[in-house]
Amino acid sequence: MFEKEEIIPLAEDVFRLIRDIIKDYCGLYFDDCSRYLLEKRLSRRIRNHHLSDFREYYRFIRYDKRSEEELAEIMDVLTVNETYFFREQNQLRAFSEEILEELKDTNRDRKSLRIWSAGCSTGEEPYSIAMLISEKKFFDGWDIEIYGSDINQRVLQTARRGVYRRNSFRTADPYFISKYFKEEDSSYRICDPIRRHIHFSYLNLLDPFKARFLGKMDIIFCRNVLIYFDNASRRRVIENFHDRLVDGGYLLLGHAESLINISTAFKLKHLKNDMVYQKPCNPQGVK
Repeated sequence: MFEKEEIIPLAEDVFRLIRDIIKDYCGLYFDDCSRYLLEKRLSRRIRNHHLSDFREYYRFIRYDKRSEEELAEIMDVLTVNETYFFREQNQLRAFSEEILEELKDTNRDRKSLRIWSAGCSTGEEPYSIAMLISEKKFFDGWDIEIYGSDINQRVLQTARRGVYRRNSFRTADPYFISKYFKEEDSSYRICDPIRRHIHFSYLNLLDPFKARFLGKMDIIFCRNVLIYFDNASRRRVIENFHDRLVDGGYLLLGHAESLINISTAFKLKHLKNDMVYQKPCNPQGVK
């Protein structure tokens, strides 16, 4: 029987085997310097299954019929979910003042707007997007759909609740807090008119088949997610995004991320407030 806080040793060869399973499953890549991180965070999973060591745990996630369920649990343990409302404000300003202004005209006939927040964590990003759209009165009466997805079930539960503590508002203008949230004790609950535009779901970004169920998107936000992937996995994710975007649709990455050496399928567009990626329009008649 292991002591509650005991860290079980993770041999180098077993670390690489487990690391490769995780990478193949969801694209997250842990370099050799991350061995202690896996050792520390997964030791409890070994105890939960009453296994003897990491070698036995590797066989469990490799061959057991419950391996898919266990990999989902691993995502909850390993993924980092640090976020807050209105993060990377220059980019959100470009979204609000430039991209939305453009889509107001290009989508005026169908009067719909579809946005995907890929790797939405605890939900601050999609709720921020919805609030910024709500401020644009020319979208009143439009069909606004925002999809938030993540591979971590635990953070999705928080996102669906829509209740946040003060730390989530570290850069938020008090105007948005007073207009779109209801204070409850020491927390703040997002208002229903914003919540009704957003759908949260579990989704592995490496799975193109489930992504297709989302349909076509006008904009995809995937910020500070690709930095945890290796290049091969990044290419697969970007291909999926390209497939999901309408012609002329926008891809917004984190400021530390770029498509250099990853994809040439997007063009870099210089806006007044920021630089973003755009899927080129397909020339008429070209399949």
